[in-house]
Amino acid sequence: MINNLRFELSFKNISQLENKLNFCKFNKIKNINIPCKDPIKKDLFNLTINYISKNYHEFNVTYHYSLYHQYSKNKEKSYQDFLRFLKKSYSNKNYEVLLVSGSNKKKNFDAINVLNNIKKDKILKVKLGIAHNPYLKKYYKVSSERERFERKISSGLINSVWLQYGTDIKVLQNEVAYIKKVANYEKLNLFGSLLIPSKQFIARFKFRPWKGVHISEMYLSSLEDFYDFTRDLVCFYKNNNITPVIETDFSSTEKLDSVYDFF
Repeated sequence: MINNLRFELSFKNISQLENKLNFCKFNKIKNINIPCKDPIKKDLFNLTINYISKNYHEFNVTYHYSLYHQYSKNKEKSYQDFLRFLKKSYSNKNYEVLLVSGSNKKKNFDAINVLNNIKKDKILKVKLGIAHNPYLKKYYKVSSERERFERKISSGLINSVWLQYGTDIKVLQNEVAYIKKVANYEKLNLFGSLLIPSKQFIARFKFRPWKGVHISEMYLSSLEDFYDFTRDLVCFYKNNNITPVIETDFSSTEKLDSVYDFF
């Protein structure tokens, strides 16, 4: 499992990206994710793709493509921009693409709309990942996530599902069973967000919670309990063949060691 871990990089410019890529290279980390959110969007996102493609062929990269953050002028132009991005991914076999609507969905231009357009245009070579939040219904009173999931899967263009982080394993267990049932034995790669607890992370999360991320107050109040939960979540991921994606900072020897301690 430890060899399959994925690591999400955060950076503000190409210089920071280079430092983190070199850190990954030195520590034999091959699987990386590039998010598409402030400040990594538009020009910096495009520069990142070109920079990695030109200088770092050893990484297996998953790019998150946010339809919200990459939106430009109108939905027609934005769709064509996305198709150009997909064509780049064809030419680089180390690319994978996670398609996300974004935190604020654009009207008539979200993941479902784009998947329908791709299918209508018969661009059938592409296989994409989609995000899924198991916790929206119980903790955020949003009841549409399963319906949206089924519409995405029905496109026939999906090969991976990326699960949002949360701290209710029973809810997660039910949702994983549901996903496997809907997939009906179709081959889907499952990935699960993993946050590594620390005093610093807890303080930052309390000050500015991440949208759509449910963390129990019990774990925000006790670092030891948070550690115990994280070990349970790692076991759940392992038992259900879910690849963990490290979303907290790991770019120092001490922080990387704290990640590996859970495995």
